[in-house]
Amino acid sequence: MKKLVFALLIMLLFTSCKSFQKITSKDNSTSTSKKARENKTIEFIEGIEITPGNVVMTKHKPSTTKSKTSTYEVPTYLFATSKVEIEKVNNLQLKYAIILDTYIENISNIKLFFDIEEWWGTSYCLGGSTKNCTDCSAFTNTIIKNNYQINLPRTASEQYNVSTRIETEELKEGDLVFFKTSRNYINHVGVYLVNNKFVHASTSQGVTISDLDESYWKYRFAGCGRIIN
Repeated sequence: MKKLVFALLIMLLFTSCKSFQKITSKDNSTSTSKKARENKTIEFIEGIEITPGNVVMTKHKPSTTKSKTSTYEVPTYLFATSKVEIEKVNNLQLKYAIILDTYIENISNIKLFFDIEEWWGTSYCLGGSTKNCTDCSAFTNTIIKNNYQINLPRTASEQYNVSTRIETEELKEGDLVFFKTSRNYINHVGVYLVNNKFVHASTSQGVTISDLDESYWKYRFAGCGRIIN
């Protein structure tokens, strides 16, 4: 009987030790895994740079050097006096200074050039007066009214009649230039800008800018006039 009790005690002790070993082994595994997670380096997904306020996709690693701000250098010939900072130059001024081959300082009437930009390329159609299509006199009527608060008659010949004759050397922004393109009377008109250039609704190109010295316009030039309010 004593031998049987002793044997049972031995078996119970062996079983308890084995269970304790399992528990200890499990705890050690958990501890090791936790340490591994703590020591693991956190890495960003490759190809993503994070900067304040931005997420930038890139194939290159982030640079440790500060990037320089890129600037566009405006050609010095576009300025009459000292060079102006690019931030102070309106994009429209830059564009039309190049088109008109003049100084940026001469593109001062921003509203006028904004209107021209809005109408640019509008197709020509006789009797039209919208941005879908327009004729020359309706276009000049709109430009003059919007920018100089002057109402003009409807046709080119009527606009010629109400304007005061001036010499080409006297032309300034807002004056009218007249042409005889197909018959022996005034049938085309444009608005003078600067540097011999004028804006008008051309039958072939729609609203565009031309030069008074172009052979076609020089041959058909009929005079210029100023509207005195």
